[in-house]
Amino acid sequence: MNQKWEHKVCYVDFRGRISAEGAEYIRKPEEHRSGFVRKYLDILGEDGWELVGIHHLRQENAYFIFRRPKAAEAAA
Repeated sequence: MNQKWEHKVCYVDFRGRISAEGAEYIRKPEEHRSGFVRKYLDILGEDGWELVGIHHLRQENAYFIFRRPKAAEAAA
C-alpha cells in the first residue's frame, strides 16, 4: 500500500507574521523573531506535521511546506 500524505503551506515573515490556510499568527513585541517561528513550528510538530521544504521569497519571507501521513479513510 502506498503512503498517502496531506500537506500544509505556511507563509512565514520573520518580521512578525505567519499565515497558514486563513489563520494569522502575529508576533508579540516582546518575542524574538526566531522564537516566534520556533513556537509555531513546535505546535505543528505536536500535530504530526514535518517540515519538508522551504521556498524563499525574499530575505525575511518564505513559504514553509509541511506534510504528515494522511489518516486512513474509514471502510465503507
